Amino acid sequence: MGQQQLLLLVLGIVIVGLAVVVGIQAFGENQKKANADAMVNDGVRIASDIQAWALKPQAFGGPSTSGDFSGVSFEAIGYSVSSNTYTNLNASYGLGTPAAACVMISGTSLSPNDNNVYVKVEGTRPEDITTEVNPTSVPTC
Repeated sequence: MGQQQLLLLVLGIVIVGLAVVVGIQAFGENQKKANADAMVNDGVRIASDIQAWALKPQAFGGPSTSGDFSGVSFEAIGYSVSSNTYTNLNASYGLGTPAAACVMISGTSLSPNDNNVYVKVEGTRPEDITTEVNPTSVPTC
């Protein structure tokens, strides 16, 4: 082989190697974002279940006062838990100390993505649910 052919071969190998490295990095970033999106989806689902529970009459398992979040728990909304933590394939979720007007759901990723999601429920309307992904400080009610 001539020098020009060897140079083109080496250049082709370098370009393919760089493409593989960039592809692996892109895959890792997309995996972290997909995990965060799934955690937000789970958090909003739990939050909407809490809102539905808060609107139930007491005779059907709801709170003594409609719209009161102070007695909510994972068991009350129908989730099977261990150690006050609900866990699925995406993350492990916990409830902060519920207050009458607010409850905080926190999620910690189970995969090595290091995602943290916080969902705050401040009422029974859809716009009363707010989410934060990987905040710099832990939000409170």
